[in-house]
Amino acid sequence: MTDHIADTTLTETGLSAEGAGPVLLIACGALAREIIALREANGWDHLDLTCLPAILHNHPERIVSAVHEAVLRNRDKYETIHVVYADCGTGGELERACAELGVEMVRGPHCYAFFEGLDAFADHEDEIDAFYLTDFLTRQFDAFVTRPLGLDRHPELRDVYFGNYRKLVFLAQTNDPALDLRAQGIAQHLGLIYERRPTGYGDLAQTLSRWAGEER
Repeated sequence: MTDHIADTTLTETGLSAEGAGPVLLIACGALAREIIALREANGWDHLDLTCLPAILHNHPERIVSAVHEAVLRNRDKYETIHVVYADCGTGGELERACAELGVEMVRGPHCYAFFEGLDAFADHEDEIDAFYLTDFLTRQFDAFVTRPLGLDRHPELRDVYFGNYRKLVFLAQTNDPALDLRAQGIAQHLGLIYERRPTGYGDLAQTLSRWAGEER
C-alpha cells in the first residue's frame, strides 16, 4: 500500500524497490499509487516497483539518464525490467535508450494519453487548448505548477502561462469527490472551463497485465 507514502515523497524522492519478485518496474513517481493498486487488485506479487522522482517531468531532459542509470543499477538483481514511462517530453530519446538497453516501455506520448487510452486520446485532436490533470497532478498541482512557475509570488503571471488554454480536463483515475472539487478549484483559479473525464487506469492496466502474464 502507498497510503503511508506522502505525495511529496513521490514527487521529490521517488520510491525504493522492495527487493521482491523477479520482475522490476521502473516507473515515474506520479504512477506509484496506480501501479500498486493494480498489482494488489490482480495479485501480481511477482512485480517489484521502484519509482523515480515525479518532479523529473519538469525537466524531461533528465528523464533518459535517470532511467538509464536505474536500469543499469538493477539489471543484475532482476530477471526482467520494464520501464513505466511514456515518451514524456523526451523527444523519442527515452524510446531509443530503452531499445538499446533491451527493456520495454509504455507506448504513447505521455500519461494523459495512456490513462485515457491512446485511441480515445487521439480522437481529441481539437484539444490543443486543453490543460490536463491526473489524480496525482491534481494533488501535487502546487509542486508541479504553482511554485515552479512563480504563481504563488506573482499571480499576475497566470494569463501569461494559461492565456492560450480554453479548458482544464481532469482525467480521473478514481472516483474521489474531494479530488474532483480540488480540480474544479484549479480550473476556476486558472480561468478555464472545467471537464472531468473518468478514465480509470486505461492502457496502463492492459500494459501491466501483459507484462505480468508474460512473466508468470
